[in-house]
Amino acid sequence: MRYLLFFLFTLSLFSNPLQEMINSAKSGSKIELGAGEYKGRIVIDKPLIIEGAGDAHIIGDNTSSVITITSPNVVLKNLRISGSGDSHEGQDAAVLVKGVNNVLVEGNNITDSLFGINFQQVSNSKIINNFITSKPYSLGARGDGILFWYSHDNIVRANHIKNSRDIVAWHSDKNIYEDNFAEFGRYALHFMYANDNLVQNNLFEHNSVGMFFMYSRDVTARNNTIKSSLGTFGLGLGLKESSNFIIEDNSIIYNARGLLLDQSPYMKDSVNIFRRNKILYNANAVQLLGLREKSLFSENIFKGNMELIFADMPKNDIPYVEWRGNYWDDYEGFDRDKDGVGDIPYKQYAYADKLWLYNEDIKFFYGTAAMGLLNFLAKLTPFSEPALMAVDSEPLIKAAM
Repeated sequence: MRYLLFFLFTLSLFSNPLQEMINSAKSGSKIELGAGEYKGRIVIDKPLIIEGAGDAHIIGDNTSSVITITSPNVVLKNLRISGSGDSHEGQDAAVLVKGVNNVLVEGNNITDSLFGINFQQVSNSKIINNFITSKPYSLGARGDGILFWYSHDNIVRANHIKNSRDIVAWHSDKNIYEDNFAEFGRYALHFMYANDNLVQNNLFEHNSVGMFFMYSRDVTARNNTIKSSLGTFGLGLGLKESSNFIIEDNSIIYNARGLLLDQSPYMKDSVNIFRRNKILYNANAVQLLGLREKSLFSENIFKGNMELIFADMPKNDIPYVEWRGNYWDDYEGFDRDKDGVGDIPYKQYAYADKLWLYNEDIKFFYGTAAMGLLNFLAKLTPFSEPALMAVDSEPLIKAAM
């Protein structure tokens, strides 16, 4: 009898009532979980709806993913999920979805999980209105709040990601990212080899980088607000070897750098379009690195930035950027015919006071009287030829804020 009781006790340690409910449920049925704690490390391998009716908390064992979905047509809704493992190699997640379609993950509260929601080869699915935070590790050691790998035609909407690492997409096309809020992460949004995506109406604040697009093409980013990217390397929006982008109606505010164009566009005869963006109160508004194809800037507002344009090789970069119809807060021309366009072109030069952009040792003297005097003398009686950074033939007189 003693051995039987010991056997039953040991069996209870390894049993999982929630997994047993899943195993016995009919395909396509609904499992409604009331308030309480449920053991995680479960696998959903059939079409099911699992929904919390109260404070239903699924807790992992800190060794692997809490919930793994291997079936199409699964819904996870209104659950509290925590306790994933901490393996980066295994990409331990609160919710891991593999090789299926038509999955909905909605309204869940995900905490203490290395990766939040991990889509591996998933299509036609939705991630909506979830709160996601990682384990309390250093920034680089956290997992990604949302990870896409070869996942296409999905919707990521109205999620709040906090103290995670990235929202990242690898080789993932035709997805929509909208109305999300990401804060205190590394890259709020990071694309690599991700094409034909739409990014709109998101707020990214207090991250190291707002949005960074690498080796991607045919992406539209509109109506996003990127604020207060942290650190001296803090960046609002960056493009590296990325082509045929439309960047429009975004607000890029209070970052160390507003925009970074690194060999972008990259594809031959491609164009990147930047229009109607508000680029405000950044240390550097636009940084240009090794341009090789055309970018067009029109109807943008440049206001309150410490410096407007920084180029690694100004003479080489100038031919690849067309500035037309932008507002520049340091424009010194007039509008005698009252058509809203300046009578003379706007020209941005790098005088002596721009040397701090190119020499870290001089940065200490930025804004001092000595640098201001040096700049005044350079304009009054130039002792060297200043570098021409930009020419806008139709500068706007007023900013349409």
